[in-house]
Amino acid sequence: QVRLVESGGDSVQPGGSLRLSCEVSGLIIDAYAMSWFRQTPGNERELVATIWPGGKAMYESSVEGRFTISRDNARNTVSLQMDSLKPDDTGLYLCNRYGASSNTAWGQGTQVTVSS
Repeated sequence: QVRLVESGGDSVQPGGSLRLSCEVSGLIIDAYAMSWFRQTPGNERELVATIWPGGKAMYESSVEGRFTISRDNARNTVSLQMDSLKPDDTGLYLCNRYGASSNTAWGQGTQVTVSS
């Protein structure tokens, strides 16, 4: 059974930084592309960043240059370094395999709130 545990969310002021972590169990991530998603009230889950097994990363345009996704296959974890945070970055952040559907197991997520 796949289990994902996200952590690191907090309330910060604009311009601040956070580092999110995702611990994965029940799935060996080294063969999979892994992603971070953002969920906000009334909106569909949005893909924020993806990292492929070889290390190639892609980002949603609004976070390009500010967020950095990384993976530690030895620890089966995925991280998201978030810098120069903006109010629009506010949301519940979740990690999962790239392309994961609503029918896939999801974690509880970690809340990021950016406000002055």
